[in-house]
Amino acid sequence: MANTSDLENHHPGVRSAFAHVVRRNPDEPEFQQAVLEVLDSLSPALSRHPEYAKERILERLCEPERQIVFRVPWRDDQGRVHVNRGFRVEFNSALGPYKGGLRFHPSVNLGVIKFLGFEQIFKNALTGMSIGGGKGGSDFDPKGRSDTEVERFCQSFMTELHRHLGEHTDVPAGDIGVGGREIGYLFGQYRRLANRWEAGVITGKGLSWGGSRVRTEATGYGNVLFAQRMLERTGQGLEGRRVVVSGSGNVAIYSVEKAQQLGATVVACSDSGGYVVDEKGLDLDLLKQLKEVERARIGEYVERRGDARYVKGGNVWDVPCDVALPSATQNELDADSARTLVRNGVLAVSEGANMPTTPEAVKVLREAGVLFAPGKAANAGGVATSVLEMRQNARRTSWSFEHAESELAEVMTGIHDRCEEAAERYGSPGDYVLGANVAGFERVAGAMLAQGLI
Repeated sequence: MANTSDLENHHPGVRSAFAHVVRRNPDEPEFQQAVLEVLDSLSPALSRHPEYAKERILERLCEPERQIVFRVPWRDDQGRVHVNRGFRVEFNSALGPYKGGLRFHPSVNLGVIKFLGFEQIFKNALTGMSIGGGKGGSDFDPKGRSDTEVERFCQSFMTELHRHLGEHTDVPAGDIGVGGREIGYLFGQYRRLANRWEAGVITGKGLSWGGSRVRTEATGYGNVLFAQRMLERTGQGLEGRRVVVSGSGNVAIYSVEKAQQLGATVVACSDSGGYVVDEKGLDLDLLKQLKEVERARIGEYVERRGDARYVKGGNVWDVPCDVALPSATQNELDADSARTLVRNGVLAVSEGANMPTTPEAVKVLREAGVLFAPGKAANAGGVATSVLEMRQNARRTSWSFEHAESELAEVMTGIHDRCEEAAERYGSPGDYVLGANVAGFERVAGAMLAQGLI
């Protein structure tokens, strides 16, 4: 649990805001951690802009505009009734409609959704696009459920949530546990209830009914593009580098794909059971077959790829690498793992997941001079492509894969450069954590000041 002593030497406005968050949200460690990570960078901005403290921008920013919690009853294939809990936290709309994914996973609670929604504010601001921050989901677990069970759940979930959505109000997308199947059921129920084809109300749709090319690949691709840009600014690059990726879901798979396209050798990935190491480089086609088609465990990789080895229950960060791409879940890379990476000569760490690196690990990496890209900047490619999907929906058109990918690359370059510029402007060149937090904050804070006390 975070505490105010972590900000002992910071601006009084920062300390006051965090004390306010801890007092109002005592049992939400993930949310407190996310807030602390941002506030830790903002003392220079408050010193330069006293109006931020005077108008209590931080306190207002840390309090969601709206928190929606609701019951989701549904019936399984055996006729048994289940009751889950649904959430949507509409955090900040100063820059545009709330935008952020829906997560279906047993670990979901209000604190987790608030942490994700808070991160989303700054991530969305960094894209330079007109979108606010929000997040939602449920403690429902789609794993092992039939299509009809998932359909019933999604229809029940959307029956309540639809009244809070709209392309000018709140636009959800997918996240962990919410893929193309779930998005289809959710959109269908929204369309049924709203009696209109409002394609821009949800993103991550199928290509044949309003989706965007590159959306599936966007978060993984964007993370690798950010890492490449970060390395290039120090005269390096991904070509010839040894890369380790955690996870083996959507973000991890397409991080592997883009890293390989840029000339890297990706030697390891993982799932909740352990990790595989393939010194010749991961077989991407096999990885996709196992995870996207068969939904199998990563351990089965070695049964079809003789030279690879599997470590059950191990730590993928024990594998030496030049570039680490944590792409699984929050707080997966701790301080001990960070020290191992440093000892093994890691050059850069770029976050594909949301807050996958603990604060202690971030400190270890930064003090060792490792290039570190926080998730709010590095994994913003997913939400950026969601907005590109909305743009195509508004024009009733669709782009080629090549055009959509070039748009994504331009957005990621812009995000990197905004972070870099802000870090330099505040006297910390190369500090992407400070740069991302300050650049995102200044954009949102400026809009909040301009729009008055609301």
